[in-house]
Amino acid sequence: MQFSPRLQQLLQAFRRLPGVGGKTAQRLAFHVLEHDRDGARALAEALQAALRDVVRCSRCRMFAEAEVCGICSGPTRDSSTLCVVESPADVMAIEDSASFRGMYFVLHGRLSPLDGIGPAEIGAEQFASAIAAPAVREVILATSATVEGEATAAYLASLVREQGKRATRIAHGVPIGGELEYVDSSTLSRAIAGRVTVEQASRDRA
Repeated sequence: MQFSPRLQQLLQAFRRLPGVGGKTAQRLAFHVLEHDRDGARALAEALQAALRDVVRCSRCRMFAEAEVCGICSGPTRDSSTLCVVESPADVMAIEDSASFRGMYFVLHGRLSPLDGIGPAEIGAEQFASAIAAPAVREVILATSATVEGEATAAYLASLVREQGKRATRIAHGVPIGGELEYVDSSTLSRAIAGRVTVEQASRDRA
């Protein structure tokens, strides 16, 4: 069946979301049109407001509505420790675990040459500037335990060592191939507390 142009446009918009295929997009579109037009209007307004007002923090690259996010401007945060994560969702996961009170740096991805994601795409230059700050003494590499995540951690560790700082890697508790945003708070808390140096993590995997 050929849907109307506007409905086709709506279906394509839903399909751009991660994990949403054709059938799911159709179900969502039909639901908002049949049963929840008020909810759809609220969603559209929230999306427009977020696209207009939400930017990346100039320090850590976390999503914020000001130049500097609440974490970076927080007076009680430990500026000597910097935790590097792949996505804003990872920041939220670690914050929910209540196991870390330092600062963050969000990569918004991980190295993947086949996908055209190199150092520039993950903010390597800004990362180098962040770790050069005199207050930073330790950099926790909390990238995912995937092939790309490990490669990203190894690359960033080399930048940390060039600055003469300590690089550590989150350790036990996070499964190989796992994504941080899906790990429970207790497991994340143990992983943060049990971090090891990058060199030790490499030896453990060998």
